[in-house]
Amino acid sequence: MNMMHSSSTMMAPASAWWSSTRWRRLHKIYLDSRPNLRLYWIVKRVIDFSLALLALTIVSPLMIVIAVAVRSSSHGPIFFRQKRSGLLARTFTIYKFRTMVNGAIHQGTGADTYKGDPRITPIGNFLREYHLDELPQLFNVIKGDMSLVGPRPLLPSNLEKYSDADKRRLFLLPGVTSWATVNGGLDNLEIERFQLETWYVDRWNFWLDLNVLLRTFPTVLRRDGVYDEEVRRDLENGHYAQSKPKLN
Repeated sequence: MNMMHSSSTMMAPASAWWSSTRWRRLHKIYLDSRPNLRLYWIVKRVIDFSLALLALTIVSPLMIVIAVAVRSSSHGPIFFRQKRSGLLARTFTIYKFRTMVNGAIHQGTGADTYKGDPRITPIGNFLREYHLDELPQLFNVIKGDMSLVGPRPLLPSNLEKYSDADKRRLFLLPGVTSWATVNGGLDNLEIERFQLETWYVDRWNFWLDLNVLLRTFPTVLRRDGVYDEEVRRDLENGHYAQSKPKLN
């Protein structure tokens, strides 16, 4: 697809926002770029809805236990809600189990976390290490805000830092798990995570999604890529306040 891979596009400076018309036009070009991509888009949605509904049925007892543990271990709501960028940069509310003290977003390093972050509760640390805090995102999948597999959703405030080439990660629904997640997650640098996510967008198909899903389980058990070490390094070097917000 020439638009996506031309050197002029890849080297283009970041533009803060695209109009809705431009998003739709470029998304159409993307969907027309490969045979059967539109058909797979429909099949993917059917699979997402069916598997998310099945998964919720299976893990609902575990989610009840987690909800009780979160509520009883610290003051604050059970769920954490936050606006994220979804398909074509439309914002949606993501759901997670709360893993930090109430109001943590306004303390310390804000939206960024690191291993040993004092704002993370003991139960929250366990949930994060095994990605159990992500289970409520199954509701996002059923609602159609997210897919089981896709680029991880980032904060809307980060959109202004995307290059035009980076924005193609928003041509797909964001995922509960992703190609970047099973290839190092937050152990990778920001630029490496973007490269992994855009690589996935350019090549997504049923078999690639299946590969990601199957690799997610061992990734979770190994507790790979849970925390962004760049945040810790910035903090230890005493210049975190001057560094750019992390895209995590």
